[in-house]
Amino acid sequence: MDADTNNGQDSHPLGQEVPLLAPGQAVRLADLFKALSDPTRVRLMAALTGTPELCVSDLSTLLGMGQSAVSHQLAYLRDMRLLRMRRAGRHIFYALDDDHILRLFEQGLDHVRHG
Repeated sequence: MDADTNNGQDSHPLGQEVPLLAPGQAVRLADLFKALSDPTRVRLMAALTGTPELCVSDLSTLLGMGQSAVSHQLAYLRDMRLLRMRRAGRHIFYALDDDHILRLFEQGLDHVRHG
C-alpha cells in the first residue's frame, strides 16, 4: 500500500485549497521581516511603542548610540514604511507609521516572551 493513499480517498493536503501569497506579496512580507531582523532597529521600534514620537537625539540617548547611526536605521525603517517622520525646525521626530505596525511589534514581542 502506498503511503499517500488512504483507501482510495485523497487525504493529501494539496488536494485541498491552500492559500498562497503572490510573488510580489511574498517579497514585501520578507522585506518587512528583514527590516525587523536587526536588533538596533527592533530597539528603536520598542522605544517608539511607548510614546507618540521621539526625535533623533532622544533615540540616540536612549540607545546609547551616535545620531548618525540612529538616523541611518531610522531612514531604513521609514523607507520600509514602518515609521513616519515629522520635521520641526532642526529636529526630526519619528513615530510608528500606524496601528498595524504597533500590533505587529506587540504580537512579535508576546511570541518571544511566551516562547
